[in-house]
Amino acid sequence: MLLFLSQEPEARPGPPLPPPVAAAAAAAGLGPAPGMSVCGEAVGAGSLPSELVVHIFSFLAGPDRLRASAACSHWRECLFYPALWPRLRLSLRVSPAERPRLEFLMRKCGWFVRELRVQFAADNYPSGGGGAAAGEGAAAAGDGEAPPLCPRWLDLLRTYLELVLCVLSSVRNNRNLQKLSLFGDISILQQHGSISNTYLGKVDPDGKKIKQIQQLFEEILGNSRQLKWLSCGFMLQIVTPTSLSSLSNPIANSMEHLSLLDNHIPGNTTLITAVELERFVNLRSLALDFCDFTAEMARVLADSNHVPLHRLSLLVHSVSIMHKSLDSMPEDENWKALTRNSTNLRVYIMAFDVKSDDMLRILKPSIPLERIHFDSYITCVSGAVVDLISRQYDKFLTHFILMNDVIDMSGFPDLSDNRNEDPLVLLAWRCTRLSLLAVHGYTVWAHNLIAIARLRGSDLKVLEVTEESIDFDQGELADQDVDPVHNLIEQVSLGLGRPWHAVMDIELLSVFTEPTRHFYREMQSFSEGI
Repeated sequence: MLLFLSQEPEARPGPPLPPPVAAAAAAAGLGPAPGMSVCGEAVGAGSLPSELVVHIFSFLAGPDRLRASAACSHWRECLFYPALWPRLRLSLRVSPAERPRLEFLMRKCGWFVRELRVQFAADNYPSGGGGAAAGEGAAAAGDGEAPPLCPRWLDLLRTYLELVLCVLSSVRNNRNLQKLSLFGDISILQQHGSISNTYLGKVDPDGKKIKQIQQLFEEILGNSRQLKWLSCGFMLQIVTPTSLSSLSNPIANSMEHLSLLDNHIPGNTTLITAVELERFVNLRSLALDFCDFTAEMARVLADSNHVPLHRLSLLVHSVSIMHKSLDSMPEDENWKALTRNSTNLRVYIMAFDVKSDDMLRILKPSIPLERIHFDSYITCVSGAVVDLISRQYDKFLTHFILMNDVIDMSGFPDLSDNRNEDPLVLLAWRCTRLSLLAVHGYTVWAHNLIAIARLRGSDLKVLEVTEESIDFDQGELADQDVDPVHNLIEQVSLGLGRPWHAVMDIELLSVFTEPTRHFYREMQSFSEGI
C-alpha cells in the first residue's frame, strides 16, 4: 500500500493527513484541515513541503510521529530530520535481535544527535551457569582458577561488545554531541565470577574489540567540540586512565558533569587523577568511586579557580576498599574547605557491602550529605552508623535507604538492640528534611513505624517498608480486640495524612533494583537536578 502511494502521479492528491497530524497542523495554523483545498486542488500528505512536515512533526509525541511517518515515503524521509531528534535515550537488551534496529537508528541519528543516553540492560541474562559447568566452575575456583562461564554467558558478553561498538562507531565524528551517557548493566555477570581477562579472551582474542572500543571512545572525546556532560558507568574497560587526555583543554575547561565508574579496572588504578581534574575548572557535578576521590582532589575542587561544585556522587564498594585504600580519602578539614568554596554542595553516597567500622571512618562531620543508600549481601549496617548519620547530617539528609539481602536463618537484624531509642525513629526526629525512607531486611517494629509517620507527617513523601521487615511486640499480638496489622496501617496512614500499606514484595519497592543500576539512575537525576 505504501509502495502504491509512492508511485501515484503528482497530479493526484496524496493521502489525507492522519488525525493527530491534522489536529497538530490546524492547531499550529500551518495549513488547512483535511478536506479543504488550495487553489481548487485537494491537499494531501505527499504534497506538503518538507519544512512544513518537519514543523508539524515537532508538535507530535514520539509514538504519533512514528505512526504519522507511515503516511508516505516523503514523510518517512522527514522523520529523521536532525531538529526532531536532539535527544536519544535507549535501553538495549543484550540480544543479537537488537543489533539491526540499533544499527538503523544510529545510522540515521548518530551523526547529529546532541544528547545520547544508552543503557545496556541485563534483563535477559540467564540465572545461572548451568548444570555440570557450574560444578566444574566451583572446583576450578577452588584451585585458584577462574570458573568457566556457560556458552550462553559468553554469547551475551560477545553481543554486548558488538552493541557497544555499534553505538560508539556511529557517534565518533559527531561534533554536535553535548551530552553522552553510557551505562553497562553487566553486574549480574560479576555475580557468577569476575569478568577476567580469561573470559574476555574467549570472546575477544588478543583483546582487539576492547582496544577498538577504547580507541573509539577516545576518538569521540578528541572530536568533540561542544561536550558538556560525560558519564560512563560500569562499561567494562571502555574508560582507561589515559582516556580523558583525549579531551582538548577548551572542552575540559567547559565540562559541567563528569562521571567515571568501572569495577573492572585492575588493582589500584584510578580513572582520573587530581592533576587531570585541574583542567575541569567549570565542573558542577562529579561522580566517582569513593576510593578514587582523594584529599588532593578535594583540594583541587576547593580552589578559588574552580567554579562551585553542586553535586558529588560517591560509590563506596567493598571490592574497591579491598584493592585500594581509605588512607587517601578526604579528612574533615578537606570537606570544610570544599564546602566553603561550594556552599550549595550536596553529596549522595551509596555504600555496597561496606563494614560499619569503615563507614564510621568515611562519614566525616562536614560532608553535606543529602542522600545515602546502604545495600548489603554480606555485611549489615549497625545501629551506631544510623545514629551517627542522624546526628551529623540532620540539616541536609533527605533520602535514607536501607537494604539487606543477607541470608540469616535467625531473622533480620534489629538496629534497636541494646538501645534506649530506635535509630530509625531518631533519624526521623532529627532529620527534619527527610522526604524518603525505604527499609528492607532490617527489623522495623510496628510502634516505631507509627512514631516515624507521626514525626515526619506529610513531609515524608515516600515511606516504603517491606511486609516481612515489620514485626510486632508481644503486647500488640496479645490484644484480642485489635487487629495489629489493621491498626498499623490505620495509624501510619493517619500520621502521613494519606493511605499507606506495607510493600508486599521486595520487587515492588520503588528503590529496588540492582545496586549499580540504582546508583547510576539516582546519580543522573541527582546531578540533573542542579
